[in-house]
Amino acid sequence: MDKIGVFCSGCEPMHPLHVEAACRLGEWIGRTKRTLVYGGANLGLMECVARAVKENGGTVIGVVPSKLEERGGVSDLLDRVCHTQNLSDRKDVILDESDILVALPGGVGTLDEIFHVIASFTIGYHSKRVILYNVDGFWDKLVETVALMEQQGLVRPATSNAYVVADSFESVISVIDNK
Repeated sequence: MDKIGVFCSGCEPMHPLHVEAACRLGEWIGRTKRTLVYGGANLGLMECVARAVKENGGTVIGVVPSKLEERGGVSDLLDRVCHTQNLSDRKDVILDESDILVALPGGVGTLDEIFHVIASFTIGYHSKRVILYNVDGFWDKLVETVALMEQQGLVRPATSNAYVVADSFESVISVIDNK
């Protein structure tokens, strides 16, 4: 897996455990000479993971919607910029550019990205899974909710095949390396 898409928060302030997880993942991506594909923002966990990738020799691709550019929110760490009109296009480009995806803690934008990957997986548009990096149990309630949806027949039974829950950094790396 050479290109790793990362979904995460672009907000501040940030929880120290989330910062630590983002930095550790970014360091690993950089050290292993992989490429980060992410939303391109200069705030929050997005900037943390990008900085760690760059400081450790990796490549950073930012997928930047026009509104982010207009507001001056684009990171200066980008090796390549993919310009998009909106957030919908951004999700498609990140998905297309990435071999696998990792979701760090995030907000509604991150949820939107996760569900975009899962929904398009279950319909058959791709076979890429998203790794929910479950820092301090962050994704537990989401996983419970999706399981409830499956139990009640509200989503396809294969929905849980579209994601992997990784409770540790080592688990995240194991999933990436064994893809």
